[in-house]
Amino acid sequence: MNAQIALILGQDGITNGAIYALLALAILLVFAVTRVLFIPQGEFVAFGALTMAAIQDGKPVALVWLVVAFALIEAAVDLRAQYRRRGRLFWQWRLAAKAVYPLAVAALFYTLPLAALPAGAQALLTLALLVPLGPQLYRLFYQPIASASTLVLLIVSIAVHLALVGLGLLAFGAEGARTRPFIDASFALGPVNINGQAIWVVAASAVLIVALYLFFERSMYGKALRAAAFNRLGARLMGISPVFAGKITFFVAALIGTVSGILIAPITTLYFDSGFLVSLKGFVGAIIGGLVSYPLAAAGALLVGLIEAFSAFWASAYKEIIVFTLIIPVLLWRSLKSHTVEEEEDEA
Repeated sequence: MNAQIALILGQDGITNGAIYALLALAILLVFAVTRVLFIPQGEFVAFGALTMAAIQDGKPVALVWLVVAFALIEAAVDLRAQYRRRGRLFWQWRLAAKAVYPLAVAALFYTLPLAALPAGAQALLTLALLVPLGPQLYRLFYQPIASASTLVLLIVSIAVHLALVGLGLLAFGAEGARTRPFIDASFALGPVNINGQAIWVVAASAVLIVALYLFFERSMYGKALRAAAFNRLGARLMGISPVFAGKITFFVAALIGTVSGILIAPITTLYFDSGFLVSLKGFVGAIIGGLVSYPLAAAGALLVGLIEAFSAFWASAYKEIIVFTLIIPVLLWRSLKSHTVEEEEDEA
C-alpha cells in the first residue's frame, strides 16, 4: 500500500463514516429518550434510497399507500382513545391533518412529473413521504408499551423491522437501485481525485450534525428531549410529555435515516434489505460511545468507516467480520472498567 491508495481508502472511509455517524446519533437518541433499540432505523436508509431512485425513474412509489394506511389506523386509534377517555368523539384538526396529509402526498406522487423534477424537489418529496412514518411507528407500536421492559421493546423492534423488510420487498421488488449523483465533478488533491459526491455527503452530514447540536442545545424542544433522556420521571414532573418526546425523537430518527439514504444512494447500490447492515454499523459506533455519549458515538462511527475501508483492501472477504468484532474489545473494556457488583437475591 502506498500513500495514494491510503488516501483513496481514507476518503471512502470518511464518506461512509459520515453516514454511520448520523445513524449512530439517531440510534443513540432514540435509545436515550425511549429505551428502544430502533432496529428499523436502517429501513429508512433503504427506503429513502429506493424511493429517490423510483422518483428519478418516474415510477409510482407503492410505499405511499403504506403511509396512508398507517395514518388512517393512527387516526382511528386516537379516536378510540379519545372516546375511552371522554366518552364522546369531537372534531380535532390534528386528527384530520393526520389523514389528509398522506393523501395529499400520494396525490403529488401520482400527478407530478417525477422524473422531470430537479434533484432538490425529488429529495423533498422523498422526505415528505418517509419522515412522517417515524412518528407513526412510535404511535402504533411503541407508545402503547412505552412502560414495558427493554427486552419487550427490543422484541417489538425486531418484529417491526422484519415487517418493514417484507413491505419493502412488496413495494420496491428485489432489484437494487442507485440514484444519480448530486455532483459529477471531481477535484484533484495531490495524487488523489476527490469525488464531488463524497464531498457532498460529508458536508451534508456535517451540516446535519451541527443542526442537531443547535437543536438540542438552543431550542426548547431539544432541551425537553435532553431532559427526558436524562431523567424521565423528573421531566414528566416538569410537564414534559413522554409521548411528545417519543414522537419527536422518532421524527428526528426518520429524518436522519431518510437523509442518509438519499446521500448514500449515488455511492452504492441498495436493496430493500440493505438498511439493516448499514444501520448495524452505525450501532457499532453507538456501542463504542457506550450508548450515552454523542461525540464518542460519532467518533466511533467514523472509526468504523475507516476500518471498513482499509479492511476491504487487506481482506475484503472478512471486512464485515472485522467491523462487527470491534464490539468485543469495546464491551470487554467497559466490562473491566465497570465496578458494579450485582447482588444475588436469596430464593425464598
